[in-house]
Amino acid sequence: MGTLLIQGGRVISPENNLDGDLDLVVEDGVIREIAPSLAGTADETLDARGSVVAPGFVDLHVHFREPGGEASETLETGLAAAVAGGFTAVCTMPNTKPVIDRPELVRAQIEKARGLGLARVFPVAAVSMASQGESLTDFGALLAAGAVAFTDDGRPVKTAGLLRRALERTRAVQAPISDHCEDASLSGAGVINEGPVAAQLGVRGIPGTSEDVAVARDLVLAEATGGRLHIMHISTARSLDMVRQAKRRGVRVTCEVTPHHFTLTDEAVFKHGANAKMNPPLRSAADVETLRAGIADSTVDALATDHAPHALELKAQPLAAGAGRKGLEEMEVDAVVEETHGAVGECGVEAFGMG
Repeated sequence: MGTLLIQGGRVISPENNLDGDLDLVVEDGVIREIAPSLAGTADETLDARGSVVAPGFVDLHVHFREPGGEASETLETGLAAAVAGGFTAVCTMPNTKPVIDRPELVRAQIEKARGLGLARVFPVAAVSMASQGESLTDFGALLAAGAVAFTDDGRPVKTAGLLRRALERTRAVQAPISDHCEDASLSGAGVINEGPVAAQLGVRGIPGTSEDVAVARDLVLAEATGGRLHIMHISTARSLDMVRQAKRRGVRVTCEVTPHHFTLTDEAVFKHGANAKMNPPLRSAADVETLRAGIADSTVDALATDHAPHALELKAQPLAAGAGRKGLEEMEVDAVVEETHGAVGECGVEAFGMG
């Protein structure tokens, strides 16, 4: 691979307490030297002035659709998108067809990703068989195969009893249960966030309480069992505040926020239609401000994309029927990333113990 000299960039590495204008020498893919001013012969020199030079990002939450949904995404296209966005490792969700609920499916995903030679894959396996919420998967076998956590994402863990058993079973192995917090009886046939935008567009809304009551359930069970809970894609102010209070009590909980939820409000639906349709939905300006504050005070443990591509024909439908848009490289968030620059540096991948 030869040597690469990267000059003049702002080098940021929290693990090494680095934040400043520095040069790097990379040899055969390994960083050999970091110093304020490096010169000498290199096979290639890159002028990084005006850019940030940082370790590769890790995304805790992506949907790569393969197997079963290759019309929307393949493992190869998903990993290519990850690398293009600066991500060198991703945690893939299990809601494929079939669901990643058996060790051989975990191993197959890891082996295929290794062969592609792009970003590393850390599979998140299903909590319940086929994510149907009836019986737990074999956590020990799945971890041995390479899974790093468990979730039924795409839907919440079905019942409080099942979640309690899952938290108890994973407590000894130190693996987190990640949950998509939503009460279907409250979400119903909702399309976007419940509020003035939904009313103006004449579509049914999804109330914030749909998320809040599920977060409350999960926190109570995490506190009672001592298990590790990770709450995915928090979108409401009340949910974030409950997590903040639970952390103060010593509950073993972490949470993530997505770029679209801390940069966009439900008014984006006016401009983007179904492309701004998410689950959970984009929320109010007050919710967005609270999420940003949670990033700044480190209540939020990680930023995760919830990359979830859909085939074009699924997007090109009326709002009530169309699929949403989320991705590793397609959300327009530059202005807000600059505003939250200092806070983003505080977020990490410790939620899954991979940092």
